[in-house]
Amino acid sequence: MNERAGSWLPKLQEVGERLAEEWVSARRPPAQSGLPQPHELRASDADRERIAQILQDAHADGRLTLEELDERLGTLYSARTLGELATLTTDLLPPEEQPLNLDSGPVSAVFKKEERGGRWVVPAELGVTAMFGTTKLDFRDAILQNRRIVINATLVFGGLEIHVPEGLEVIRVAKDKTVRLTKQPTEPGAPVVEVRTTNFAGEVKVKEPPRRKRRR
Repeated sequence: MNERAGSWLPKLQEVGERLAEEWVSARRPPAQSGLPQPHELRASDADRERIAQILQDAHADGRLTLEELDERLGTLYSARTLGELATLTTDLLPPEEQPLNLDSGPVSAVFKKEERGGRWVVPAELGVTAMFGTTKLDFRDAILQNRRIVINATLVFGGLEIHVPEGLEVIRVAKDKTVRLTKQPTEPGAPVVEVRTTNFAGEVKVKEPPRRKRRR
């Protein structure tokens, strides 16, 4: 064999990711009508201030002229949607450092670890695949497209790790059995993440914030 040991791994990852995409596409339900797309969601003042800080930093280190800064700040404070905000920093930071992540596509980890977190829009239904790898989803600073999020997870000797803020409930549905994965209580009507799993030796972990100590 002329190939070096380990040189087959990238090829195996590519094949695995392609199969994962086809599997997720086959299971993906029709898009829910009436729900806004990630780029159509309304921007908050906190989102604007986050972008404004990046623009000011870019001016301070010479990446933006004063005229460019003024122009982008004008666009920033007149913007209504997340899509309008996201265009203001695309040429200032690499994709993994962008302050807004509007990618609502499936997340696949094949022989590796894949993460999605920060300020990202969680679609109403999300496909996740972990084959001999781990997928990490961080909801602590996320924007939920719907109050009930459905994660269709395919786990083959892989893991799904979910980080949640206070007040977000996570349940797992497998073979018509429902198990609550979050331990801390939530208010009635609180948002819910429903993890529907198809797995072979797969694992789902939920990490919650520390419990607040009761005042005496």
